[in-house]
Parts: sequence; structure tokens; C-alpha cells
Amino acid sequence: MSQYLVNPYYFSVQKRLFDIFFALLGLIILVPIFILAYPLFTFFLGRPFFFKQKRMGKNKKHFVLYKIRTMKIGSENQQDELRNVSSAPYPMFKVKNDPRFISIGKLFSNFGVDELPQLLNILKNDMSFVGPRPLPINEAIQLPSSWDFRYAVRPGILSKWALAPNRYDSLKTWKKLEKETLKSGSLTKDIKLIIKAIAQIIFKISP
Repeated sequence: MSQYLVNPYYFSVQKRLFDIFFALLGLIILVPIFILAYPLFTFFLGRPFFFKQKRMGKNKKHFVLYKIRTMKIGSENQQDELRNVSSAPYPMFKVKNDPRFISIGKLFSNFGVDELPQLLNILKNDMSFVGPRPLPINEAIQLPSSWDFRYAVRPGILSKWALAPNRYDSLKTWKKLEKETLKSGSLTKDIKLIIKAIAQIIFKISP
């Protein structure tokens, strides 16, 4: 998809400045917390603390995505044996109640804590707060060219698809939600998506 079919906001200085400011703010707040909690985290999760994986980014450029490791080492190699219980439409992969989680890893994943290191990806200009979720290379290369619209912009931590309860229903639903994210971009809508994500986390925490 060429740039004129994507909301111009995605290519604006405004969006980039928004990303940089709040990624820096988030890291300033979170880094001291993670430093203090690091011994506890590594006790439950083990080492390495961070998980790195190549993903497909803007213009199909490969980049290294950062997460807190929540699964057993080598869990990527177990996808084939778990494919029959994947809740995501092929070639995507997602297992509900994934047996590869370690200790508090599932809790971290459910509340999105494992995604926080992607603030570094934002500062590196690999990602944005809002945009299509970046796919692992082995999944991205299996999608037809009709999905190439995703690579017109930097991928995001959040998107309409990422927050939708029916996001794994079908590839058609997935594509529709990602396109809606790109067509309706604005600073206001970015903020609304972030607030919605925070609200979903609070709702999970509430008794």
C-alpha cells in the first residue's frame, strides 16, 4: 500500500515527537522500578531476562524486537508441535494457556508487562506506539502481497487489532482491523488507544 492510502499522520513529525517523548517518559519511570525488581524477576523467570526476536518492520526491513522473556528458552522451536492448538489463523500463531510459559511469565504476558521493552524499539525508530503489530519473519513471509499495506509505516505496540476481543477470529478480521488503524490515524486516536489499553489492564486487575 502506498503512502497516500495511509493516513498522513503516520508520516508526520507530530507522531514521531509523540512517540519519542512518551517512550522516554516511560523509560524514566520504569527503569528504576525494573532495576530494583530485577533480582526478583530473574528469580522467577531466570536468565536471560530479555527476549529478542527478528520481526518485519517498515518497508519489510527486519529489526530486533525486545520483550521480557516469559517463556522457556527455545520455546520458538515448539511451535510446530503446538500448531494444532493455535487459536490464531494460519500462518499466525497464538496458543491460549500456552504451556511454554514459565512461572509468572503468563501473568506478565496477560497484563502486557512483557511488551514494555519495546519502548526501546520506539526510540530506535523501529516502532511506534500505534501501528500494525510486527510479525515474526517466518509468519510475515507467508502472507500474500495483499498484506503489504502493513509495511508502509512503522509497526506499533498497539493497534485496533491488538485490543479487539475477536482479533483471532480470522485473517479477514485481522486485515480489516489493521487497515482501520492505518486509515484513521491521528494524535487523538493514538491517545484513545493507549487509554483503552490501560483501561483493559485496570479491568483485569479489578476484582
